[in-house]
Amino acid sequence: MIDIDANLARLNERIAAAAARAGRAPEEITLLAVTKTLPAERIRESLSAGLRQFGENRVQEAEPKIRWFQERDIQLKWHMVGHLQRNKARAAIHLFDMIDSVDSLRLAREISRRCEAAEIIMPVLLEVNVSGEASKYGFLVQEGKREQEDLLLSAVEEIAVLPNLELQGLMTMAPFGAREEVLRSCFGRLRSLLDTLKGSFGDIDWRHLSMGMTDDFEVAIEEGATMIRVGRAIFGERKDRWEDKT
Repeated sequence: MIDIDANLARLNERIAAAAARAGRAPEEITLLAVTKTLPAERIRESLSAGLRQFGENRVQEAEPKIRWFQERDIQLKWHMVGHLQRNKARAAIHLFDMIDSVDSLRLAREISRRCEAAEIIMPVLLEVNVSGEASKYGFLVQEGKREQEDLLLSAVEEIAVLPNLELQGLMTMAPFGAREEVLRSCFGRLRSLLDTLKGSFGDIDWRHLSMGMTDDFEVAIEEGATMIRVGRAIFGERKDRWEDKT
């Protein structure tokens, strides 16, 4: 059996050490426990360790789990961290407290439209593809590509005035298994973009840099992450697919 309490204790030690190396306080880092493929009962086991914020990748998988906790009046905060299709936006706004993976202007418009109809204000992060990998979603902004950065700024200008979205920052994924220098380049690039956006849109509270997962969160923290998304380091290796056993 995986000892979630022991795993989380070790994880918190690593977070604190990474923060100290960067001259930061560990309290600046929000830990988002990613629970894809895990049933609700397994997630509940982690509550005794103090976890309260969770990330899910798919609407159809998240819904029965979130409803399971709601039916038991267990108050948690749920983040949508995977690619969200526009046709799932209506369901997503009623399930999640935050959508961390807004990867296009069209999706932002659809979420805002659905939220307006439901009288919901949705906090969101913009997903940015800083690695240039074709397999990744997000606003493409590679190093040295000024025209791509200009397109992002133009998109943010429109997203910032959508009536039912609350922009709170940026999110990215670094290349899996990349060398440290590549990770630092990706994470540093996202931090630089956030600084640019703060300068151009100073009335927005750009509070979050969501970057770093089990294999690279320490580098991400050193490069300025305020939110990390960790699954395996807490829950152990996953099954290849989700089975609804809630």
